[in-house]
Amino acid sequence: MSTALKAPTIPEEDLLRADLYNFLGALLARPPEGALLGKVADLQGDDTELGQGISALARLARVTKTATAEREFNALFIGMARGELLPYASFYLTGFLNEKPLAALRKDMLGLGLERAPNVFEPEDNIASLFEMMAAMISGRFGDPTDLTRQRDFFNKHIGPWAAHFFRDLEGAKNSVLYAPVGTVGRVFMEIEKEAFKMAG
Repeated sequence: MSTALKAPTIPEEDLLRADLYNFLGALLARPPEGALLGKVADLQGDDTELGQGISALARLARVTKTATAEREFNALFIGMARGELLPYASFYLTGFLNEKPLAALRKDMLGLGLERAPNVFEPEDNIASLFEMMAAMISGRFGDPTDLTRQRDFFNKHIGPWAAHFFRDLEGAKNSVLYAPVGTVGRVFMEIEKEAFKMAG
């Protein structure tokens, strides 16, 4: 008689963390289409700073057309030559693209068994890609969930040193309307993650 291996149980708070990383990654990877805008519009926040950011984002999503969201995304992140913001670890940490932080990330990705999807041409140290990687590590999308120590090390090395700064810039960016509360949600989430990892040792 064979015994089936049980999949590891992921605590609910970790599933919620993975969901938020995935959600922010989706909003930052490409202009939100109608289905995603609809999901955002249905969100409900609470009285916490994070919850208030989510409520503000939902209110704006209800009155934002897909074409308007696409124009805003392009102005923020793409532009004619470049967008208002460059959401890359290398840029925030060194002032240039494709620098040492990207090389260090690629090395760590190999160790974690992660690789860039063949249809993705952005450097891997883009904020959206990093958030998708964190979500995958927490949820075990590519194997067993990664333990908290490795999550913390990845966060402290590749996300923690710059992501909150990027989200503050997004909150105050000239072209941010729908994306201003995305900045708030991201900034507060980064503060929560940083404190939680500190407390975990």
